[in-house]
Amino acid sequence: MGSNWSPFSVEMPDHKTFRRELETFNTFWDMEHTGLTYNVPYTIYFPEAQGLENVWFKALVRDFRVLSPEELPSGFTGGVKFSTITVNPIKYLPWLKNELLNRGVVFVKRQIHTIGEAADIAGPEGIIFNATGLGARSLIGVEDKLVYPIRGQTILVEAPAVKECVALPIGTGENPDGKATYIIPRPSQGHVIIGGTYQKNNWDTSVNFETAREIWDRAVEFLPALKSDKSRIISHNVGLRPAREGGPRIELQKVRLPFVSDLMHGVKGTISEERELPIIHAYGFGGTGYQASWGSAEEAVSLLESI
Repeated sequence: MGSNWSPFSVEMPDHKTFRRELETFNTFWDMEHTGLTYNVPYTIYFPEAQGLENVWFKALVRDFRVLSPEELPSGFTGGVKFSTITVNPIKYLPWLKNELLNRGVVFVKRQIHTIGEAADIAGPEGIIFNATGLGARSLIGVEDKLVYPIRGQTILVEAPAVKECVALPIGTGENPDGKATYIIPRPSQGHVIIGGTYQKNNWDTSVNFETAREIWDRAVEFLPALKSDKSRIISHNVGLRPAREGGPRIELQKVRLPFVSDLMHGVKGTISEERELPIIHAYGFGGTGYQASWGSAEEAVSLLESI
């Protein structure tokens, strides 16, 4: 959705989360010269000013400072400004795929229903990385009922005059009805993503145009430059962030093969030899998929190396 680094809370996360996000932030920060990422100023306005000088992410971002009262809009008593990263998914994801292809990775596009089918693709000596997102809820053999969607609706705008991120904090009193306000410029073409919604357990992927008008009006209130004659709306978008109760799952599990489930009675895989199949799970990141990606990948690889 936003494809940037942004704090989801002022409360200190656990050590693993901090390490994942620090590693990812530093990696993206150093990629700016590639044009795939963009280092930009980011302002967050808070309804309460208490403790902002000691927020946890001060140690992660760059150029952190607390806003003076003169810099705050009406209705807000606190704010911070720092430098963060944004990612251009349209360019970044193809680049990432090409990096994998150059390292000999083979991509297979196929619909699967069970861990057994994944094992067939991996082969007799295979190891599976399960990064199926919301699919982890319905993949037979995983069936993780802790997985749930967080619906996000956004607007993609061409607005070359917008050069900084602006947001209100998610998870405060501003968000009891699933509203989330953020404005995020992307690395190229003058594109800006504005949002949005943060609606837990909402599976609706259709665009709600009443919501779209609310998103637009809130964004323009904070950045009037969006209504410039040089700005235009490109698209309205809806996506489902793949979240999980209790946080992301990054862990090693071993499943006995051949895989058998009464939910797929009569279906047999191609692997008949008995063995333990290592599965490394990496899913349930909700809205932090990009901002925790490199650190989470390193954690998952460390599990592979432990086998």
